[in-house]
Amino acid sequence: MPTYIILSRFVPGAFAYPQEFKKIAKTVSEKIKKECPDVRWKDSFATMGRFDVVDIVESDDPRQIERAAMIIRSYGHSITETMTATAWKDFLSAL
Repeated sequence: MPTYIILSRFVPGAFAYPQEFKKIAKTVSEKIKKECPDVRWKDSFATMGRFDVVDIVESDDPRQIERAAMIIRSYGHSITETMTATAWKDFLSAL
């Protein structure tokens, strides 16, 4: 199953207090589970750099990945960048 990395940055003013983000994250998660049933969440990380959140997901349907990214953008008040990812061992064996 193809792996994708979704990198997200919160837009300025996305939430007034950090505690508000918990509600936003719950809403985003519920929407993705409902509207993107073929997306499997492998892991999520909060980061301290160019991106605020890094999500690692899998799906055989790239359209559902696109939809998940759009949900993150609209309901998560974020700017996203999505890329495909190849496991290192698979990448090396393809060389």
